[in-house]
Amino acid sequence: MNKQQLGRTGIIGGSGLYDIAGVELIERLDIDTPFGKPSDELMLAKFHDQEVVFLPRHGRGHSIPPHKINYRANIYAMKLAGVNRIISISAVGSLRKKIAPGDFVLVDQFVDRTHSRESSFFDGPVVAHVSMADPVCHCLKSALSSACKQANIHTHQQGKYLVMQGPQFSTRAESELYRSWGMDVIGMTNLPEAKLAREAEICYATVAMSTDYDCWHEEEEDVSVASIVEVMHANVSKAQNMLQQFFSHPSDSASCSCRQALEHGIFADLKAQDDAAIRPIHALVERFL
Repeated sequence: MNKQQLGRTGIIGGSGLYDIAGVELIERLDIDTPFGKPSDELMLAKFHDQEVVFLPRHGRGHSIPPHKINYRANIYAMKLAGVNRIISISAVGSLRKKIAPGDFVLVDQFVDRTHSRESSFFDGPVVAHVSMADPVCHCLKSALSSACKQANIHTHQQGKYLVMQGPQFSTRAESELYRSWGMDVIGMTNLPEAKLAREAEICYATVAMSTDYDCWHEEEEDVSVASIVEVMHANVSKAQNMLQQFFSHPSDSASCSCRQALEHGIFADLKAQDDAAIRPIHALVERFL
């Protein structure tokens, strides 16, 4: 496959991910969106002859807490930057003994326990309903699975991600409750991210990096920032190796249904709408006009 035909890949994660050998910065993109500013400037770079757009989810210096992230601006900015697939790299707590700190999990399902987060671009008068039955792009997830294998990372091929509000960690009772629900990992950021990516018709997949056992494991220390940071440093190195492998072996998801998520989901005659209704979502519905 011609690498130039793949389109741009977005990577949302921590700022340390971008310090990868071979990444050539092309431009910093200061993008405004109808929903405000994204977490930071987007970094357009070239990596293995492919164009990649990096965005630190919490801003440089980790200055934005999870419940204050402007998720709509982040995803809309990725759309404006020409991104057609997003790799979301996220630190999580493990709710299963088999998922040890340092393991990666290729998440396939989410349960949303957040509140007061804007989770849709379609606030009216244009209304859209997209399917979230399978919230992760199976094509992108498969390519990431291969990259993890090539990078020799201990990886779980599926997992249910409980998205909590944060910024506080769980109580012990909450942690046990989520385990009883069958959840595998817990984090604070991947919803509404995945929902918004689907509305934007961008393929989306999560690589969840386990940092701790939350607070349910009686034989382990309760989660602390110090213990998490130590494991995170090792996880960042693994993620960099994974991305090296991912971009060394071109793959695409052009035929994926994610790219047609709005095809039958828009409940409005777009051509009958005025400019005020279309302007905030123009980048999402342009192909239908």
